[in-house]
Amino acid sequence: MERDVVKKLVDEAILENQELFLIDFKISLDNKIMVIVDGDCGLTLKECMRISRHVEHNLDRDTIDFSLEVTSPGATEPLVNKRQYEKNIGRTLEIKTKIEKFEGRLVKTDENEVIIEWKTREPKPIGKGKVTVTKTAVLPYSDIKQAKVKIKF
Repeated sequence: MERDVVKKLVDEAILENQELFLIDFKISLDNKIMVIVDGDCGLTLKECMRISRHVEHNLDRDTIDFSLEVTSPGATEPLVNKRQYEKNIGRTLEIKTKIEKFEGRLVKTDENEVIIEWKTREPKPIGKGKVTVTKTAVLPYSDIKQAKVKIKF
């Protein structure tokens, strides 16, 4: 299976909807094509079918046998694309950096970094008891080892 041909077909299908973006693309040795796509507003089953049909109808099964799977990233999968961070503004993320781990609400993102906020209880500066304070962390993408959306029930 020619990887470049399949990748070109996937890219063509994704370009038809500017809200979509490619997360991962693999072809195994037994010609199983795995395409993971996400969208700024999510990914519908209809879009998965459209991408799958575009790829499948432009490949010749008589020449080479293959299987094709077009899917969205799972809810527990780590974020790997800057656009995934953008679409998750306002949600709680669990972020592991090279040094420490953070859990907070994603409040802003740009080309270079993300900003998260969380509330914590700290001792009062004067007197007994604790006070709730809001903490902020600015995390460059280069420092992030893994980031996942925290699912709350």
